[in-house]
Amino acid sequence: MRKFKSYFILILAVAVMTGCSGLNKMKKDANLVKYEVTPKVLETHAGIVNVTIKSTYPQKYFDKKTIIEVTPVLTYTGGETAFEKVTLQGESVQANNKVISNAGNDFTYTSKVPYKDAMKMSQLVVRVKATRGKTVLDFDPVKIADGVIATSTLTQNEVKPIMMGNHFVRITSENKMADIHYLINEADIQSKELKAEDVQLLRDYIKMVSLDPNRQIKTAEISSYASPDGPMDLNEKLSVKRGSTADKFMKQELVKVEAAKAAGFFNEKTTAEDWDGFKAEVEKSTIPDKDLIIRVLSMYSDPAVRNKEIKNMATAFEVLKKDILPKLRRSKFFVNVDLVGRSDEQILAQIKSDPKVLSVEEMLYAATLTKDLNEQLKFYQAAADNFPKDIRTQNNIGFTDLLLGKSDDAIAALEKAKAIQNNDVVKNNLGFAYLQKGDYAKAEEYFTSMATATPESKFGLGILATKKGEYDKAVNYFGNEPSYGLGLALLLKGDVNKAKVTLDALKTPDKSGKTSYIKAVVGARLDDRNYLLNNLREAIGFNADWKAYAKTDLEFAKYFNDDTFKSTVQ
Repeated sequence: MRKFKSYFILILAVAVMTGCSGLNKMKKDANLVKYEVTPKVLETHAGIVNVTIKSTYPQKYFDKKTIIEVTPVLTYTGGETAFEKVTLQGESVQANNKVISNAGNDFTYTSKVPYKDAMKMSQLVVRVKATRGKTVLDFDPVKIADGVIATSTLTQNEVKPIMMGNHFVRITSENKMADIHYLINEADIQSKELKAEDVQLLRDYIKMVSLDPNRQIKTAEISSYASPDGPMDLNEKLSVKRGSTADKFMKQELVKVEAAKAAGFFNEKTTAEDWDGFKAEVEKSTIPDKDLIIRVLSMYSDPAVRNKEIKNMATAFEVLKKDILPKLRRSKFFVNVDLVGRSDEQILAQIKSDPKVLSVEEMLYAATLTKDLNEQLKFYQAAADNFPKDIRTQNNIGFTDLLLGKSDDAIAALEKAKAIQNNDVVKNNLGFAYLQKGDYAKAEEYFTSMATATPESKFGLGILATKKGEYDKAVNYFGNEPSYGLGLALLLKGDVNKAKVTLDALKTPDKSGKTSYIKAVVGARLDDRNYLLNNLREAIGFNADWKAYAKTDLEFAKYFNDDTFKSTVQ
């Protein structure tokens, strides 16, 4: 019995030693395993770090009875993040893991982890735990890559809201009209005509305008007519005579108006046979034969033929002589006036003191007279208080809140606008409000719900596509207009030269320094040292925080030991 126990222990010891020997050999020769990492320097896109690792195991390396657990791990200051573990086994192991032949073979692995800012300066290491029977052995970690390039995180939540405009017009036109009528074949003005209500109202209007500093008489028009029921030569002379008496009357009424002394102020016109007026009056009448009369007008263009055909309709012509033709023996007077609204200075003073007296158009216009966004907001709020049912007031409050970075306030105002009318402008602005807030799903929902996409909504979709790592889509959404977003999307899709052209075309300085920084990245990728350094200096000039960022940005890894680069970021 004692001999049997000793023999068992000996067998067990041999087995353990054999197992340890196999594992130790694999650990010792671990450097023979080759790792090919794609990308060579890890990157983050759409908030994810993806990695593909091709492991090549040499001949006679992998012990037939061994299982290994391989875990790629990103290590960085303050922590680490493990990718998904993969289990491999030798030829003799009875399990369902990927088999690595003793003759050697490859294994390709793909995994991903969410990106954290701390990963910006990190190392990708492989940790291996080997098991043979009951023996477990941890191999030394092997560094296989650096990471993580985080250029995609520099996407900018730029907003492009749409303001609803105003219809403010400083000078509007108005006019006053009166007319006088003549006896048949007469050109003298009857005294009763000068006492008519419309003539008196015209006189009162001229007097009022003369005393109103905000109104200016611009022109006067006198149109004199003869009815189309006599010989043409008679009517021509008659209309001219009526024009003379009408001109004289009108000039007397405007004798005290300074503007009336200018050449071209009076516009006189005479019409020998007023067929247009005749047709209009017939159409408005209840004459039994009016359709026939109008048909005659359309059939014949010769005035004499028209006259003859109409007079042949004896009954109808008697009605025309009584009810229609007298209305056509007339002169019409028009006084054209410019109503001059408040000046810019007056509007600004009024909206600050007592906005209630202003129209909605003046209030909306007032907001365009200042570049102070907080003052603009105050003016739009005053407009909304006084005109709560005008969608423009609430939309423009949201517009200004967005420019001020107040996404929650913008959403509140735009929801009120939406309740008035859920149109594409409001949807566009709500899309940018949720984009600014960080609710990208809601932003996309609003942008894509628009009946007609706008350049602004496409721009918003371009930002969202960039965030999702869909760079081709982003470039299409941004279009050809140079922008930071387009330049970044081109860079991220690998079209570096086009990105450079786009970013160089931007004329408005980006005071955040972000555009200059991305141009420095372009310089690094093109191996253009001067372009890199010049733009990096410019970015730091706008914002010194770019120094620390550049120090740990693997886009510049090649320049980390460059003395000029080091002095620039110190």
